[in-house]
Amino acid sequence: MILDRYLVKQFIPFFFVGLFLFMILLIMIDLFGNLVRYLNNNVSPFDILRVSLYYLPKSMSFALPISLLFASAYTLGDLYARNELTSIFSSGIPFRRFSISLLLIGIFISVFSFFFNDLAVIPTFKMKNDLSRTLLNEISVSESRTDIVIKARNGALTYAVDYYDHPNRIINGLSLIEQDNDGNLVSLIRARTAVWTGTFWDLYNAVIYEWDDGLLSYRPLERTESYTEDPETFRRNMVNVEELGYRDAFLLVRDLQAAGLPFLNALTDYYHRFSFSTVSFVVIFLSISMGGRFRKNILLMSLLSSLGAAAIFYAIEMLSMMMAKTGYIPPILGAWFPVGVFILIGLIFLGTAKT
Repeated sequence: MILDRYLVKQFIPFFFVGLFLFMILLIMIDLFGNLVRYLNNNVSPFDILRVSLYYLPKSMSFALPISLLFASAYTLGDLYARNELTSIFSSGIPFRRFSISLLLIGIFISVFSFFFNDLAVIPTFKMKNDLSRTLLNEISVSESRTDIVIKARNGALTYAVDYYDHPNRIINGLSLIEQDNDGNLVSLIRARTAVWTGTFWDLYNAVIYEWDDGLLSYRPLERTESYTEDPETFRRNMVNVEELGYRDAFLLVRDLQAAGLPFLNALTDYYHRFSFSTVSFVVIFLSISMGGRFRKNILLMSLLSSLGAAAIFYAIEMLSMMMAKTGYIPPILGAWFPVGVFILIGLIFLGTAKT
């Protein structure tokens, strides 16, 4: 439709200008927040630039919803101020039909945002954090860790690891505890070292403790290929869920639940992965419902409303996520509550919008 193409043509330039400005703003905030520390550690300008470049995808992820809100609010407000929407409404085209192209853009960017976060934001943000820690001489979060507990075989087998070296796929200090359906001890295996062969864990200097006529006896364990837990299971338990793709994040939550370890933080962040990607659609919906309410100082009012709405959204999100992670509300509610609030606000505004 000609009007749809016209609206998109008006919207796109403002969106990209807003995206660029908000990305620069976020990068500058991150840069100046660490600039003194960089200077104190004699970090070169080239390395500072590398950190900022790695932060670009993350800043784009945060800037997308704000830019959409700004561009759509400004575009609709500008059309109202020039009386173009009045002409459109006079021709019998309702406001909801006229703005449907913006809603489709919001849906497209929401889908794009989900995969963009998973494929680009997560790896580059991890690279940014690792590089920043190195430049600031901070302790880096490595892919090796101590004191890991993993449950397998529906809880019948427990891996207790003293130290896991993920790059080399080596476990130092392994205890394998096997239990029956009633939770009684069947056997305990202690191995000084376990090495991943590609298909199973090869145990070295392993000793097995078993019940023998009511007495717990032990003997050297012969080489076995029975223990095949994926090395990625141990790695997932060492990293933040925000540094994992959505598939690995789901597996991490499952591993934590199976091991009986705290999982609310991970589960809340996992649900947030999906809810955050819908924010682009939500802000477009909100801006359409607010469209035309600014007839004067449109640029300033659109900018202020965008920043204000973003601040309110992230404040509500921070509170709901904190409550979910501490167990006051279910994790899924903590992740989706801000989205639901803003959709409700949008529906209220849409009901009173000019048409």
